[in-house]
Amino acid sequence: MTQWVENPTGGRDRGPAALVRAWAEILRRPRRFFRTGIAPGDQAPGLVFASMVVLVEEASRFAVVHLAERGLVSTGPFDYPALAGFSPGVAVLVLLAIIMFVTPATVHLTAAVQTLLLVPTAPDRGGISETVQVLCYAMAPCLFAGLPSPEVRAAVAAWGAGLYILGTATVHDLRLPVAAVVGAVPAAIVFGYGFRGFHALSLVTGF
Repeated sequence: MTQWVENPTGGRDRGPAALVRAWAEILRRPRRFFRTGIAPGDQAPGLVFASMVVLVEEASRFAVVHLAERGLVSTGPFDYPALAGFSPGVAVLVLLAIIMFVTPATVHLTAAVQTLLLVPTAPDRGGISETVQVLCYAMAPCLFAGLPSPEVRAAVAAWGAGLYILGTATVHDLRLPVAAVVGAVPAAIVFGYGFRGFHALSLVTGF
């Protein structure tokens, strides 16, 4: 589950430029990305990608809160728990803990849940490593989830969940309706609760 390969065949390149290319490609051509950019055992680039998305998302939330405290922006009805109540120094430590420990652990545990759900439905499924990568790269839209807009957060969380379903169908050789069923719980964990898509949706709809 935690294997990182040194020189994978068909996996993602390393480095900042590769992260930007992966982000652009997953948003523009997701099906092609999942078909050609996922390699068995090549988790390192995916986990780094997910960590960078969480870094930008949480850092932007923290920045918005401090701007709001100075009266420079308005957050409206948007709720900012997490880093909002910390001083900058403590917030950095918390953010590092989220990136280094919470994000990888959540991804791997969710991938394990997804694997159990795939057992009866996908005889030709890929391994846990492929599921981890799909989950990491599906987070791409959530780069903007820290903006002070429940509409934006709800939209990017739904977008990420959709990418995850598409990636699950592509990598594990499933029809989209089946992938939607077996991927619903993992998608809800990561995008509904992790990126607070459900909370944003409740603010938008009033329920």
